[in-house]
Amino acid sequence: MPLSPIGIAHTIIGSLAVFFGLKMLWQHKQITFRSLEGKFYLIATLFTALSALTIFKHGGFNPAHALAILTILATVVGIVIEKTELLKSWNKYAVNLCFSGTMLFHLIPTATEILTRFPMGDPIVTSLEDPLLQKTFLTIFVLFLAFVIYQVNWLRKQD
Repeated sequence: MPLSPIGIAHTIIGSLAVFFGLKMLWQHKQITFRSLEGKFYLIATLFTALSALTIFKHGGFNPAHALAILTILATVVGIVIEKTELLKSWNKYAVNLCFSGTMLFHLIPTATEILTRFPMGDPIVTSLEDPLLQKTFLTIFVLFLAFVIYQVNWLRKQD
């Protein structure tokens, strides 16, 4: 099934967001709204999540739409916490959990799209219940947890 114009914009901007998010996590171990890269990542992430709410490839509301809503919430809450120092000494941990969480929320549908679309005509996965897709989700989640643990330890040492 070919991509719609909104699907094309969603894919391009989402791919750029993932690139910048991974780049920031690799270089700085965190995503922050204070940097230009961080602003781009978070705004692109919001666009990607909002546009995902208009895409109904699998019928009606589905888990991808729920992830889009979680992404919007994590992004907005992270920005509010970062700008207000709402949680005092816990602020940096909450902000990083929110913003790193958005990467998790990007990677799950990204893996789904890649595995259900490629190779074209004979995709690797034909169902959202496919065990390979479920193992991919588990792998992404375990890597996310390991990174968050690493990130929390790194943040703790920054004091």
